[in-house]
Amino acid sequence: MAAFETGTETRTPEEVRALTDHLYPLVSARIPRFEWDLMAPVIARINELKAEKGAVILAHNYMTPEIFACVGDIRGDSLQLAREAAETTAPVIVQAGVHFMAETSKILAPEKTVLIPSMEAGCSLASSITGADVRLLKERYPGVPVVTYVNTTAEVKAETDICCTSSNAVQVVEHICEEFGTDQVILIPDQYLAKNVARMTDKKVITWAGSCEVHEQFTADDIKEMRDANPGVVVLAHPECPPDVLQEADYAGSTAAMSGYVAKEQPRQVVLITECSMSDNVALENPDVEFVRPCNLCPHMKRITLEGIQMALETMTHEVTVDPVIAARAREAVERMIALPSPSFPAAFDRGHGGDVISVEQR
Repeated sequence: MAAFETGTETRTPEEVRALTDHLYPLVSARIPRFEWDLMAPVIARINELKAEKGAVILAHNYMTPEIFACVGDIRGDSLQLAREAAETTAPVIVQAGVHFMAETSKILAPEKTVLIPSMEAGCSLASSITGADVRLLKERYPGVPVVTYVNTTAEVKAETDICCTSSNAVQVVEHICEEFGTDQVILIPDQYLAKNVARMTDKKVITWAGSCEVHEQFTADDIKEMRDANPGVVVLAHPECPPDVLQEADYAGSTAAMSGYVAKEQPRQVVLITECSMSDNVALENPDVEFVRPCNLCPHMKRITLEGIQMALETMTHEVTVDPVIAARAREAVERMIALPSPSFPAAFDRGHGGDVISVEQR
């Protein structure tokens, strides 16, 4: 039998199976055995390297199942991963997610080494706006508080009053308006998240012409076609989708909210209107639910691979750094968000009432 080369290690197939067979049931419903046999040596090596380096892997809900379930130590949406990055005692954090998430981890844990397996794992939202853009917005709307989605660079967070995620955006908007004594708020950079938040509050929302390249592809007609093809299917949509998509859905919320809905309600058949791997991961945790899978992949999330994680741990690259001055200012905005009470269950987005944003700004 051939031996497997795993970095500096060589193991027989029997040794690999002894180290990984207990993990295969976690993903067997989505990964055929022949594919698993190719992944298992890398998984074994990653888990060994984590112990050697004192590392923890933060795995976002959009990671593929073998990463999410078999090497991820902490799993969840952006808000949960941000909280865990601030609290973990591990000296090394590997971000199985995109670059802004790694920056957020470094902002909250400046003394730790933060690694990202691919520097090309970016985000269309994060690249849509700069710190200079935010400064111009503040000049245009003096005294109006700025709420910045965590899907942004450290430079942008440094120009904001408080951050939010899709889990708590409405809560943050209401909180900061009360704190500032105003009925206006700048919520950037996702115009669709802002429009969906505006439907749930009486605050006047100003936003930016940014969008997620995955979620903006979904249309209301897509939802209607899924219902025609799958009578009785329950449709759950992410609030980064356009408002007409949420209007056609049965439920709308963050990745954590959608996952919680499926776990609690156990619908017979469901479709998650979000990134592909989310459905795979939620399906593994809910074997009695049938999942319809429309497939819009995030090309940035898919740059994170098992092989990349192994290389990151073996070579301690790529290390993510943030200018200390920018980090200190950005940390205030992120920590103000984290300090808010965590809802016992992420709020669903109301699809049926409220207004629209009052302005969509751009360069």
